[in-house]
Amino acid sequence: MNKQRILVTGGAGFVGSHLCERLLSEGHEVYCLDNYFTGQKANILHLTKHPYFELIRHDVINPYLIEVDEIYNLACPASPVHYQYNPIKTIKTSVMGAINMLGLAKRVNAKILQASTSEVYGNPMVHPQPESYWGNVNPVGKRSCYDEGKRAAETLFRDYHAQNNVKIKIVRIFNTYGPRMHPNDGRVVSNFIVQALQNQDITVYGKGEQTRSFQYIDDLVEGMVRTMGTDDAFTGPVNIGNPDEFKIIELAEKVIQLTNSKSKIVYQPLPSDDPLMRQPDIALAKNELDWEPNVKLDEGLEKTIAFFKQVIK
Repeated sequence: MNKQRILVTGGAGFVGSHLCERLLSEGHEVYCLDNYFTGQKANILHLTKHPYFELIRHDVINPYLIEVDEIYNLACPASPVHYQYNPIKTIKTSVMGAINMLGLAKRVNAKILQASTSEVYGNPMVHPQPESYWGNVNPVGKRSCYDEGKRAAETLFRDYHAQNNVKIKIVRIFNTYGPRMHPNDGRVVSNFIVQALQNQDITVYGKGEQTRSFQYIDDLVEGMVRTMGTDDAFTGPVNIGNPDEFKIIELAEKVIQLTNSKSKIVYQPLPSDDPLMRQPDIALAKNELDWEPNVKLDEGLEKTIAFFKQVIK
Protein backbone atom coordinates (compact mmCIF):
# COMPACT_ATOMS: atom_id res chain seq x y z
CA MET A 1 0.00 0.00 0.00
CA ASN A 2 1.24 3.50 -0.87
CA LYS A 3 2.21 5.51 2.18
CA GLN A 4 0.10 8.67 2.26
CA ARG A 5 0.44 11.89 4.22
CA ILE A 6 -2.99 12.37 5.74
CA LEU A 7 -4.48 15.32 7.63
CA VAL A 8 -7.34 14.57 10.03
CA THR A 9 -9.12 17.69 11.30
CA GLY A 10 -10.90 17.07 14.59
CA GLY A 11 -8.44 14.22 15.05
CA ALA A 12 -8.53 14.33 18.87
CA GLY A 13 -12.29 13.78 18.91
CA PHE A 14 -14.19 10.53 19.41
CA VAL A 15 -14.34 9.55 15.72
CA GLY A 16 -11.10 11.32 14.74
CA SER A 17 -8.95 9.48 17.28
CA HIS A 18 -10.15 6.07 16.05
CA LEU A 19 -9.54 7.16 12.45
CA CYS A 20 -5.99 8.35 13.27
CA GLU A 21 -5.31 5.00 14.94
CA ARG A 22 -6.55 3.08 11.89
CA LEU A 23 -4.53 5.17 9.40
CA LEU A 24 -1.34 4.77 11.46
CA SER A 25 -1.91 1.01 11.61
CA GLU A 26 -1.90 1.02 7.80
CA GLY A 27 1.51 2.73 7.73
CA HIS A 28 0.47 6.28 6.77
CA GLU A 29 1.84 9.56 8.13
CA VAL A 30 -0.96 11.17 10.12
CA TYR A 31 -1.29 14.86 11.03
CA CYS A 32 -3.94 15.31 13.72
CA LEU A 33 -5.33 18.86 13.85
CA ASP A 34 -7.62 19.90 16.72
CA ASN A 35 -8.45 22.98 18.82
CA TYR A 36 -9.72 20.86 21.78
CA PHE A 37 -13.14 22.52 21.83
CA THR A 38 -14.65 19.04 22.22
CA GLY A 39 -11.64 16.87 21.31
CA GLN A 40 -9.43 15.62 24.14
CA LYS A 41 -5.70 14.99 24.31
CA ALA A 42 -6.46 11.85 26.30
CA ASN A 43 -8.02 10.35 23.16
CA ILE A 44 -4.74 10.47 21.21
CA LEU A 45 -2.14 10.41 24.01
CA HIS A 46 -1.27 6.80 23.20
CA LEU A 47 -0.46 7.83 19.61
CA THR A 48 1.90 10.72 20.39
CA LYS A 49 4.96 8.46 20.63
CA HIS A 50 4.28 6.99 17.18
CA PRO A 51 7.00 8.11 14.73
CA TYR A 52 4.48 8.92 11.98
CA PHE A 53 2.01 10.86 14.12
CA GLU A 54 2.04 14.64 14.52
CA LEU A 55 -0.30 16.66 16.72
CA ILE A 56 -1.22 20.22 15.68
CA ARG A 57 -3.24 22.62 17.83
CA HIS A 58 -5.23 24.73 15.38
CA ASP A 59 -8.79 25.91 14.68
CA VAL A 60 -10.07 25.20 11.14
CA ILE A 61 -11.89 28.54 11.16
CA ASN A 62 -8.41 29.88 10.30
CA PRO A 63 -6.56 28.72 7.16
CA TYR A 64 -3.82 26.14 7.56
CA LEU A 65 -1.10 25.15 5.09
CA ILE A 66 0.47 21.69 4.96
CA GLU A 67 1.60 19.34 2.18
CA VAL A 68 -0.64 16.26 2.32
CA ASP A 69 -2.18 13.70 -0.03
CA GLU A 70 -5.51 13.26 1.74
CA ILE A 71 -7.69 15.25 4.15
CA TYR A 72 -10.44 13.92 6.40
CA ASN A 73 -12.46 16.95 7.53
CA LEU A 74 -14.07 15.92 10.83
CA ALA A 75 -13.71 19.18 12.79
CA CYS A 76 -17.05 20.22 14.32
CA PRO A 77 -18.83 19.69 17.66
CA ALA A 78 -21.23 16.82 16.93
CA SER A 79 -23.46 16.37 19.99
CA PRO A 80 -26.42 18.68 20.75
CA VAL A 81 -24.97 19.74 24.13
CA HIS A 82 -21.72 20.88 22.52
CA TYR A 83 -22.96 22.33 19.23
CA GLN A 84 -25.73 24.33 20.97
CA TYR A 85 -23.28 25.69 23.57
CA ASN A 86 -21.88 28.12 20.98
CA PRO A 87 -24.08 27.90 17.87
CA ILE A 88 -22.25 30.65 15.95
CA LYS A 89 -18.94 28.86 16.52
CA THR A 90 -20.56 25.62 15.32
CA ILE A 91 -21.77 26.98 11.98
CA LYS A 92 -18.49 28.87 11.45
CA THR A 93 -16.58 25.64 12.02
CA SER A 94 -18.72 23.82 9.44
CA VAL A 95 -18.73 26.53 6.78
CA MET A 96 -15.38 28.32 7.20
CA GLY A 97 -13.67 25.06 8.09
CA ALA A 98 -14.94 23.52 4.84
CA ILE A 99 -13.80 26.57 2.82
CA ASN A 100 -10.33 26.49 4.40
CA MET A 101 -9.83 22.75 3.97
CA LEU A 102 -11.21 22.74 0.42
CA GLY A 103 -8.85 25.63 -0.37
CA LEU A 104 -5.97 23.58 1.01
CA ALA A 105 -7.04 20.51 -0.99
CA LYS A 106 -7.20 22.61 -4.16
CA ARG A 107 -3.78 24.14 -3.48
CA VAL A 108 -1.91 20.87 -2.81
CA ASN A 109 -4.08 18.64 -5.04
CA ALA A 110 -5.23 16.48 -2.11
CA LYS A 111 -8.27 14.24 -1.99
CA ILE A 112 -10.69 15.43 0.73
CA LEU A 113 -13.49 13.70 2.63
CA GLN A 114 -16.23 15.57 4.45
CA ALA A 115 -17.72 14.01 7.58
CA SER A 116 -21.34 15.03 7.05
CA THR A 117 -24.24 13.76 9.09
CA SER A 118 -27.65 12.13 9.04
CA GLU A 119 -28.83 15.44 10.55
CA VAL A 120 -28.93 16.84 6.98
CA TYR A 121 -32.20 14.86 6.69
CA GLY A 122 -33.69 16.72 9.68
CA ASN A 123 -36.93 15.18 10.97
CA PRO A 124 -37.42 12.94 7.94
CA MET A 125 -40.67 12.43 6.04
CA VAL A 126 -39.09 9.51 4.15
CA HIS A 127 -38.10 6.31 5.96
CA PRO A 128 -35.48 4.88 5.76
CA GLN A 129 -33.47 7.81 4.38
CA PRO A 130 -31.74 7.38 0.99
CA GLU A 131 -29.06 9.83 -0.17
CA SER A 132 -31.51 11.21 -2.77
CA TYR A 133 -33.82 12.54 -0.01
CA TRP A 134 -33.47 16.32 0.44
CA GLY A 135 -34.51 16.34 4.07
CA ASN A 136 -36.91 18.20 6.33
CA VAL A 137 -34.79 20.67 8.31
CA ASN A 138 -35.89 23.65 10.41
CA PRO A 139 -33.49 26.47 9.35
CA VAL A 140 -34.19 28.56 12.47
CA GLY A 141 -34.38 25.91 15.20
CA LYS A 142 -32.02 25.04 18.05
CA ARG A 143 -30.32 22.35 15.97
CA SER A 144 -29.99 24.38 12.76
CA CYS A 145 -26.48 25.69 13.54
CA TYR A 146 -25.32 22.08 13.09
CA ASP A 147 -27.84 20.79 10.53
CA GLU A 148 -27.58 23.77 8.18
CA GLY A 149 -23.83 24.12 8.74
CA LYS A 150 -23.32 20.55 7.54
CA ARG A 151 -25.72 21.05 4.62
CA ALA A 152 -23.81 24.19 3.57
CA ALA A 153 -20.52 22.26 3.84
CA GLU A 154 -21.87 19.62 1.44
CA THR A 155 -22.81 22.39 -1.00
CA LEU A 156 -19.29 23.83 -0.78
CA PHE A 157 -17.76 20.41 -1.44
CA ARG A 158 -19.90 19.88 -4.54
CA ASP A 159 -19.12 23.36 -5.85
CA TYR A 160 -15.35 23.07 -5.30
CA HIS A 161 -15.54 19.76 -7.15
CA ALA A 162 -17.57 21.17 -10.04
CA GLN A 163 -15.71 24.49 -10.36
CA ASN A 164 -12.13 23.57 -9.36
CA ASN A 165 -11.96 19.79 -9.93
CA VAL A 166 -11.16 19.15 -6.26
CA LYS A 167 -11.34 15.40 -5.54
CA ILE A 168 -14.11 15.13 -2.93
CA LYS A 169 -15.89 12.46 -0.91
CA ILE A 170 -18.95 13.04 1.33
CA VAL A 171 -20.08 10.55 3.98
CA ARG A 172 -23.29 11.04 5.95
CA ILE A 173 -22.65 9.56 9.37
CA PHE A 174 -25.54 8.07 11.36
CA ASN A 175 -25.56 7.55 15.15
CA THR A 176 -22.20 6.11 16.18
CA TYR A 177 -21.02 4.92 19.59
CA GLY A 178 -17.97 3.31 21.17
CA PRO A 179 -14.99 3.89 23.47
CA ARG A 180 -13.76 7.51 23.81
CA MET A 181 -17.22 9.04 23.55
CA HIS A 182 -17.32 12.10 25.79
CA PRO A 183 -19.16 11.11 29.01
CA ASN A 184 -21.00 14.46 29.11
CA ASP A 185 -21.87 14.85 25.45
CA GLY A 186 -25.59 14.28 25.94
CA ARG A 187 -25.79 11.51 23.36
CA VAL A 188 -28.18 8.73 24.12
CA VAL A 189 -25.72 5.80 24.34
CA SER A 190 -23.21 7.58 26.58
CA ASN A 191 -26.03 9.11 28.67
CA PHE A 192 -27.66 5.74 29.30
CA ILE A 193 -24.38 3.96 30.10
CA VAL A 194 -23.14 6.65 32.51
CA GLN A 195 -26.53 6.80 34.25
CA ALA A 196 -26.75 3.00 34.47
CA LEU A 197 -23.22 2.56 35.85
CA GLN A 198 -24.02 5.08 38.59
CA ASN A 199 -27.45 3.52 39.25
CA GLN A 200 -29.09 6.86 38.46
CA ASP A 201 -32.48 7.24 36.81
CA ILE A 202 -32.24 6.76 33.04
CA THR A 203 -33.82 9.68 31.23
CA VAL A 204 -36.00 8.82 28.24
CA TYR A 205 -37.64 11.62 26.24
CA GLY A 206 -41.24 11.32 25.12
CA LYS A 207 -42.47 7.73 25.45
CA GLY A 208 -39.20 6.30 24.16
CA GLU A 209 -40.97 5.26 20.95
CA GLN A 210 -38.62 7.33 18.74
CA THR A 211 -36.12 5.17 16.86
CA ARG A 212 -32.38 5.34 16.24
CA SER A 213 -29.90 3.15 14.40
CA PHE A 214 -26.60 2.65 16.21
CA GLN A 215 -23.31 1.73 14.53
CA TYR A 216 -20.10 0.85 16.34
CA ILE A 217 -17.12 3.13 15.76
CA ASP A 218 -15.00 0.46 13.98
CA ASP A 219 -17.71 0.04 11.33
CA LEU A 220 -17.84 3.79 10.73
CA VAL A 221 -14.04 4.08 10.34
CA GLU A 222 -14.06 1.17 7.88
CA GLY A 223 -16.76 2.93 5.84
CA MET A 224 -14.84 6.22 5.80
CA VAL A 225 -11.56 4.58 4.72
CA ARG A 226 -13.33 2.64 1.98
CA THR A 227 -15.03 5.83 0.74
CA MET A 228 -11.67 7.63 0.55
CA GLY A 229 -10.31 4.70 -1.47
CA THR A 230 -12.98 4.86 -4.20
CA ASP A 231 -12.35 6.14 -7.74
CA ASP A 232 -12.41 9.91 -8.19
CA ALA A 233 -15.71 9.63 -10.07
CA PHE A 234 -17.50 8.52 -6.88
CA THR A 235 -18.03 11.58 -4.69
CA GLY A 236 -21.01 10.57 -2.56
CA PRO A 237 -22.82 11.58 -0.50
CA VAL A 238 -23.04 8.07 0.91
CA ASN A 239 -24.84 6.99 4.08
CA ILE A 240 -22.63 5.22 6.62
CA GLY A 241 -24.81 3.81 9.37
CA ASN A 242 -26.48 0.73 10.77
CA PRO A 243 -29.93 0.01 9.28
CA ASP A 244 -30.97 -2.04 12.35
CA GLU A 245 -33.50 0.23 14.04
CA PHE A 246 -34.16 0.29 17.81
CA LYS A 247 -36.67 2.16 19.93
CA ILE A 248 -34.96 4.35 22.53
CA ILE A 249 -36.83 2.52 25.29
CA GLU A 250 -35.38 -0.80 24.03
CA LEU A 251 -31.86 0.64 24.19
CA ALA A 252 -32.42 1.85 27.77
CA GLU A 253 -33.61 -1.61 28.82
CA LYS A 254 -30.64 -3.30 27.10
CA VAL A 255 -28.10 -1.00 28.82
CA ILE A 256 -29.68 -1.70 32.24
CA GLN A 257 -29.45 -5.43 31.55
CA LEU A 258 -25.81 -5.35 30.32
CA THR A 259 -24.63 -3.22 33.28
CA ASN A 260 -26.68 -5.10 35.92
CA SER A 261 -27.88 -1.65 36.96
CA LYS A 262 -30.48 -0.76 39.55
CA SER A 263 -31.48 2.29 37.48
CA LYS A 264 -35.13 3.10 36.84
CA ILE A 265 -36.41 4.64 33.59
CA VAL A 266 -37.96 8.11 33.92
CA TYR A 267 -39.73 10.03 31.16
CA GLN A 268 -39.33 13.69 30.16
CA PRO A 269 -40.86 15.82 27.37
CA LEU A 270 -39.42 15.43 23.86
CA PRO A 271 -36.95 18.24 22.90
CA SER A 272 -37.89 20.49 19.96
CA ASP A 273 -36.89 19.32 16.45
CA ASP A 274 -35.76 15.95 17.85
CA PRO A 275 -36.19 13.48 14.95
CA LEU A 276 -38.74 10.74 15.64
CA MET A 277 -37.13 8.32 13.19
CA ARG A 278 -33.59 7.87 11.97
CA GLN A 279 -32.55 4.92 9.82
CA PRO A 280 -30.13 4.84 6.89
CA ASP A 281 -30.75 3.26 3.52
CA ILE A 282 -27.28 1.76 2.90
CA ALA A 283 -27.84 0.29 -0.58
CA LEU A 284 -25.34 2.76 -2.09
CA ALA A 285 -22.64 1.88 0.48
CA LYS A 286 -23.18 -1.83 -0.21
CA ASN A 287 -22.93 -1.33 -3.99
CA GLU A 288 -20.09 1.21 -4.17
CA LEU A 289 -18.00 0.33 -1.09
CA ASP A 290 -18.96 -3.31 -0.49
CA TRP A 291 -19.59 -2.07 3.05
CA GLU A 292 -22.12 -2.88 5.74
CA PRO A 293 -21.80 -2.83 9.54
CA ASN A 294 -20.49 -6.00 11.20
CA VAL A 295 -20.57 -5.26 14.95
CA LYS A 296 -23.79 -6.27 16.69
CA LEU A 297 -25.31 -3.88 19.25
CA ASP A 298 -24.66 -6.13 22.27
CA GLU A 299 -21.00 -6.63 21.35
CA GLY A 300 -20.42 -2.92 20.76
CA LEU A 301 -22.25 -1.91 23.95
CA GLU A 302 -20.15 -4.30 26.03
CA LYS A 303 -16.91 -2.69 24.72
CA THR A 304 -18.33 0.79 25.32
CA ILE A 305 -19.49 -0.08 28.84
CA ALA A 306 -15.99 -1.45 29.63
CA PHE A 307 -14.51 1.91 28.51
CA PHE A 308 -16.92 3.97 30.64
CA LYS A 309 -16.24 1.80 33.68
CA GLN A 310 -12.61 3.03 33.50
CA VAL A 311 -13.62 6.66 32.93
CA ILE A 312 -16.11 7.05 35.81
CA LYS A 313 -14.37 4.96 38.48
